[in-house]
Amino acid sequence: MPDEATRKNIPEIDPTEIEDQRTAIADAHRSFLEKVMVKAGFADLYDARDFTEVVFRVMRDLMTTEAADHVEAELHREAVPTKEKALQMEISELWKDTNPIVGFLSRVRPPWQGPGIFKIDSDRFLFRVANEGGLPRTVERERAVKAVFAATKDELSSERIQEVASWLPDHVRELWEQA
Repeated sequence: MPDEATRKNIPEIDPTEIEDQRTAIADAHRSFLEKVMVKAGFADLYDARDFTEVVFRVMRDLMTTEAADHVEAELHREAVPTKEKALQMEISELWKDTNPIVGFLSRVRPPWQGPGIFKIDSDRFLFRVANEGGLPRTVERERAVKAVFAATKDELSSERIQEVASWLPDHVRELWEQA
């Protein structure tokens, strides 16, 4: 019978006691969007892509155009290897705003930080990414933000990581540093 074991002298092994190195290797070779999807707990790559775009938009709102351009210059890797047209892009394309009018305005207006300027504090940052990003109820917003931050930091130089941190509000900066 096919369900019958032919070798009955094999000891049972508890799979929780075995360290599987394949998992560690797989994590190291995950693409940008796969890292975001897995670390945040998103259902698919499309959710990871959409949420990443929103986090990047709010991050850009905090920065000068020059600082945002520095970040974009370092994000020229494939976001995810795939044959699906909707996901074929570089990470830098996620960084840019997909709305041409908003993209233009973000390049000519000052950053949303500083005296006399509408500020984005940590609460507003997290509120915006959760609401604009269509965050599913099953995904915790801080965990999702940290997932985007961690995947982004993997792509940036240490100089750029420090530059981004300098623009982030207090609690969000802590999330950036923890990621």
